[in-house]
Amino acid sequence: MFKTETYKTRREKLAKDLGGGLVLLMGNEESSMNCKDNVYPFRQDSSFLYFFGIDRPDLGAIIDIDEQKTIVFGNDLSVEYIVWMGPQPAIADQAKAAGVDNTAPYAELHEYLSAAVKKKREIHYLPPYRPENVIKLHKWLGIALDDITDKASETLIKAIITQRSVKNEEEIREMEIAVNVSGAMHVAAMKAGRAGIKEAQLTGIVEGIASGCEMRTAYPVILSVNGQTLHNHYHGNTLQPGQLVLGDFGAESLMHYAGDLTRTFPVDKKFTSIQKDIYNLVLDAEVKCIESLKPGVKYMDTHLEASKIMANGLKDLGLMKGDIDEAVASGAHALFFPHGLGHMIGLDVHDMEDLGENLVGYAEGQERSTLFGLKSLRLARTLEPGFVLTVEPGIYFIPELIDMWQADKKHEAFINYDKLKDFRSFGGIRIEDNVLITDDGHRILGDPVPKTVDEVEALRG
Repeated sequence: MFKTETYKTRREKLAKDLGGGLVLLMGNEESSMNCKDNVYPFRQDSSFLYFFGIDRPDLGAIIDIDEQKTIVFGNDLSVEYIVWMGPQPAIADQAKAAGVDNTAPYAELHEYLSAAVKKKREIHYLPPYRPENVIKLHKWLGIALDDITDKASETLIKAIITQRSVKNEEEIREMEIAVNVSGAMHVAAMKAGRAGIKEAQLTGIVEGIASGCEMRTAYPVILSVNGQTLHNHYHGNTLQPGQLVLGDFGAESLMHYAGDLTRTFPVDKKFTSIQKDIYNLVLDAEVKCIESLKPGVKYMDTHLEASKIMANGLKDLGLMKGDIDEAVASGAHALFFPHGLGHMIGLDVHDMEDLGENLVGYAEGQERSTLFGLKSLRLARTLEPGFVLTVEPGIYFIPELIDMWQADKKHEAFINYDKLKDFRSFGGIRIEDNVLITDDGHRILGDPVPKTVDEVEALRG
């Protein structure tokens, strides 16, 4: 946990921003894989962690703004549980470490809320993403199951997004820990990769490093010779000469802050000439976009600049043609770059997106595009000091998408389809770093992870 004052200050700010009512923050339960006692690794709700820091299942908390009272609800472990799982700290002691003096059995949470409902008090809660919490809210608040998400408190959602978007020094230290372990995972994969081994063996190496650092991965590992599939979690391919390996993975710190890095390397010891050309296009976009980051920059503009840098490079290689500004405006470049440039990162790898992707990544009144590629941009708003975000441009050759667009004669004025026949087995290239926005600029988090062609080939050698 962070220092006690951190959690008290966060709750005080939340209460001040809301002004009144009662805030319900729900922790998570353990979830069964295939029977009650065989469970997935437990992950606490991130907003509960942010305001209370207690990392154990079956908890809930109320911040009663009107009564100026905060209560953590939960049950201490029975002896039967301790026999199987070992002792845990008392809930009262953990609550005190978070600056909370009042605790109560979990069953009393229902009673507290029932009394508040009878008095028609304002109850703020967040949209639940787990079905068990949907059912609890239905029972506790008397709201129809289908209405639970719609009746979540937008005031609470916006107040939490505003607060969690700006990372303090404690959080940044945690993220640097996660990023450095993530970097070690990537270096190990780049060193170990070779023709004849399976993607699964590399995946085992990187997951083992996270585990050996008492961490776990922040999200399922993407590690594939089929990098053109953006979220490829299949690891059954055998690496072959001439292929590229795209690895997108990161560690989650003990405090549950995420790292999210991507590197791409050749199965051979060196890139081929065309691999190097396209790799350098992606790297150029990443480096230039990072260099431009500072408070006041609209990330939508940064995304569009990355698109133009890569599209101009593809034109130089003969794969695109025509006026590049027009090509990007029409979305033609999205054949090669079909995702957004990046997203917020923190306690969640896609930070706070359970609260609403548009509310996190877009400013009030800023409309999200419906254009293919651009509609996948998760972060478009103006950057502020304390934001931490990813920068991850990529170029991909997706045979199914190429075939569909070519059959429809889509964007023929900007795409040289005849030249793409030689790229059907190319795969994809993505390069990603995590960046803190400072008062007057930016800082890449963590120690440098090799990403220039020379650096990558030196590791491969």
